[in-house]
Amino acid sequence: MGKLTALKVKALKEPGRHPDGDGLYLLVKASGARSWMLRAQVDGKRRDFGLGSEKDVTLAEARDRAADLRKQYRSGVDPVEAKREAKGSKRVVPTFAEAAKLAHAEFKGGWKNDKHGDQWIATLTTHAFPKLGPLRVDKVDAGAIISALQPIWLKTPETARRVKQRIGTVLDWAYSQGFRQAEAPMRAIAKGLKQQPKKDGHFAALPFTDAPALMSKLSSSDTTGRLALRFTILTAARSGETRGAVWGEIDLDEALWTIPAQRMKASRVHVVPLSAAAVAVLKIAKGEREVAATELVFPGNRQAKLSDMTLSKALKAATTTPATVHGFRSSFRDWAAETQPGVSDAVVEAALAHTNPNKVEAAYRRTNYLEQRRKLMQEWADHLLPAISSGNQNKPIT
Repeated sequence: MGKLTALKVKALKEPGRHPDGDGLYLLVKASGARSWMLRAQVDGKRRDFGLGSEKDVTLAEARDRAADLRKQYRSGVDPVEAKREAKGSKRVVPTFAEAAKLAHAEFKGGWKNDKHGDQWIATLTTHAFPKLGPLRVDKVDAGAIISALQPIWLKTPETARRVKQRIGTVLDWAYSQGFRQAEAPMRAIAKGLKQQPKKDGHFAALPFTDAPALMSKLSSSDTTGRLALRFTILTAARSGETRGAVWGEIDLDEALWTIPAQRMKASRVHVVPLSAAAVAVLKIAKGEREVAATELVFPGNRQAKLSDMTLSKALKAATTTPATVHGFRSSFRDWAAETQPGVSDAVVEAALAHTNPNKVEAAYRRTNYLEQRRKLMQEWADHLLPAISSGNQNKPIT
């Protein structure tokens, strides 16, 4: 039974919300205007629904309207969207193909060359549009994406990975435009696809499960090449970033490595949080000597920049498994995806210094996730060097 009666409704003059119960209110404004409102929780968010003026809607009618609305949102129907659809005012959601073309047109000006832009839409047209193209972009789920990728996932792995990334970009763009309720389900997609063979030519990757044994071999001696390789693996950095590192970029007290924009592939400053193991490598490289800010951290012969071949030789001497130095970035990515379910893709991508291809999203997501990356890199080090870590190998970050 409600708190209000027809007589009480007529007598109420004080401005404010006067509850009847179950979220139904009589609103009285200072001007004297009176109307009915239902307050409810829809999808975890508070929503207010207007039920009409008290002049036109009686208390009994307001209760009936409120009851109808409660039934709708309890059954999963958004009353506001249902009303808009009934009036023909609902926003038209594009198909995946339409969304891809719209996103392509928006991103096109930011690419370095037209060839890349042409390849971007061409791969989607060839491999994604046949199955995803006709679907409304808000209806594209992990199962549909997996179905589109399966024919090429093992046959042409590199192309398949690019298509997967571009599908994700389209869905993230659609989310930023309000066409989807969620971003691309990339983690679910990764779980639904078979592991690709690591035969990527120059970027062949060592399985992350084999990386601890390799690090143990590399730790048996402290040549400059092995120190540089260990540091590269521990930081998931590119070879060139390590080989060009100077002491002025290193802050041992704060355990940070700040790489200037001119040395980064994306031409943006990248701050790398250093694990305890990475700091230990730097201290070995530094030794007891005083160093100038401009001195190379890992110098080659005659203090010249270490060659990429030096790191490759150190790797080849420590393992018979086909692998490349650059491939350890892929090993790190696979490890994060498979053993760190509490870490978002955005954090892992930030650790790899990957830029966000979605310009709209990138404009709003300006954090570099430093503290989250600090925890992630320490977990990576604990996986690589379990013998000297706390022993919590592959402990997920929560």
